[in-house]
Amino acid sequence: MTFAEFWPEYVRAHSAGTTRVMHCVGTLAGWTILVAAVVMREWWWIALALVVPYALAWISHFFIEHNKPTTFEHPLWSWWADQKMVAMMLAGRMGKEVRRVAGGERKKEKPKGNEDALSAQRLAEKKEK
Repeated sequence: MTFAEFWPEYVRAHSAGTTRVMHCVGTLAGWTILVAAVVMREWWWIALALVVPYALAWISHFFIEHNKPTTFEHPLWSWWADQKMVAMMLAGRMGKEVRRVAGGERKKEKPKGNEDALSAQRLAEKKEK
């Protein structure tokens, strides 16, 4: 599986805004603790820098999304996707990405003829305006 194939699965597993916020808080806290560990030379904090983000993420999956964290099946892609998601959240683009991925799902479920009819209808509505 490539990262491009994994990303939509990851986004769907993080569809609840509260889950994404908990991931963001955990990830930023983890990076902050890691930097503090190095600056303060408190090496045991490095373990804390790993535990805090994963604890918040897993809590959100088990109690908010009610799904299994992707970390268990794809640990590296999951970590990279989390970094991407946090960056997109900080840039204000993650909500749009969630809608894009969810929209792609809906399009796949519709019959081809329906899609063409809807596209024609939208085009006609735009022309009327």
